[in-house]
Amino acid sequence: MYVVIGATGNTGNIVARNLIAKGQEVRVIGRSPERLRTLAAQGAEPFACDITDAGALTKAFTNARAVYAMMPPDLTSPDFRAHQDRATGAIAAALERAGVKHAVSLSSIGADKTEKTGPVVGLHYLEQQLNRIAGLNVLHLRAGYFMENTLPQIGIIQSMGITAGPLRPDLKVPMIATRDIGAIAAEALLKLNFTSHETRELLGQRDLTMTEVTAVIGKAIKRPTLAYNHPPDEQLRPALTQMGMSLNVANLLLEMAASLNSGYMVALEKRSAQNTTPTSFETFVAEEFVPRFQGKSATA
Repeated sequence: MYVVIGATGNTGNIVARNLIAKGQEVRVIGRSPERLRTLAAQGAEPFACDITDAGALTKAFTNARAVYAMMPPDLTSPDFRAHQDRATGAIAAALERAGVKHAVSLSSIGADKTEKTGPVVGLHYLEQQLNRIAGLNVLHLRAGYFMENTLPQIGIIQSMGITAGPLRPDLKVPMIATRDIGAIAAEALLKLNFTSHETRELLGQRDLTMTEVTAVIGKAIKRPTLAYNHPPDEQLRPALTQMGMSLNVANLLLEMAASLNSGYMVALEKRSAQNTTPTSFETFVAEEFVPRFQGKSATA
């Protein structure tokens, strides 16, 4: 039996579906029973609970061969770091109480740092807490910048005719499709060929600047003159809260962006065949971004 946290999310859904496709028994954890129904129809055992409920998670992890551990985000939280730490405490306690021997955790580049990386500080804490569990072999997947983070640009393009964000226009960042993270996590869970405490960076198909990202999007949506704007934090902060984030989350994301912009938060591994993944940004835009953009255009 495998247990997958965040099974209705971007990475967890791929993990669960890949394990099911391999004929494995899978218990899927999510907040909403309704959203777990699709996976249940495919043969998974649904388990709805709050990620901060250590008792429920202990029950979910019982008899697990391995667990996919991640922290589903709560972008409306007034204290996101406290929420992260509560989730980490519950996950770690449940793994220990249930005697789980293997876990794959979703982490991030920059999780080696103890401060100044916004929400990634919470992933540093997650790594440290899982590493302290006696008898647990854990693989931390330190992923790059999610390609899915560009999807909110759809609304910005529709309303303002530009792309915009907190990253420097010339900053090269490793960008990865979450489908590739899920596939690698599932493979690691099937093989269980990691011991003690290991980290592995996942750097996507290539590094891209936001200027390059905008050019790819512009070509795909037939707006070749589309340009990227890098406003100051004072303008970005209210824009982020208008998108539905709490002020606390907005400030943490701006802190993370500043750490990326300054070079404080960087990948530690050189790019290699092991940490390079197949999905290009062009493929992501064609398969994920453009359909959503066209759908929004149709309903505008």
